[in-house]
Amino acid sequence: MRRLVVLGVLLITGCAATPPPPAAVTPVETGTPLTRGRALVEARCSSCHAVGPVGESPVSPAPPFRTLGQRYPVADLQEAFAEGISTGHPQMPQIQLEAGQVRDLIAYLESIQSPARKP
Repeated sequence: MRRLVVLGVLLITGCAATPPPPAAVTPVETGTPLTRGRALVEARCSSCHAVGPVGESPVSPAPPFRTLGQRYPVADLQEAFAEGISTGHPQMPQIQLEAGQVRDLIAYLESIQSPARKP
């Protein structure tokens, strides 16, 4: 009986002394601005927009992100993302980002821009 009590105490204290596993860190919390920006658009935007340097948008009216620079300077979108973007069509949710997320998003968008096609 004494052995069982000692064994039980050892098991309990051994488990208590084992540190818990580290919390999972998402890519949005680590890495470079480009990797965080990419993770952000993949998580929040890729169901409608093409978010990479190639490919078509899953929703045809949604512009590929690599072409945004053909319409406006991408850096000019910072304020819109910080204040909240809302559009005239109901499928697009209102988007509002924290300052760090805006910087990461702009860095990523600038990295994938395609030059305008010549007619």
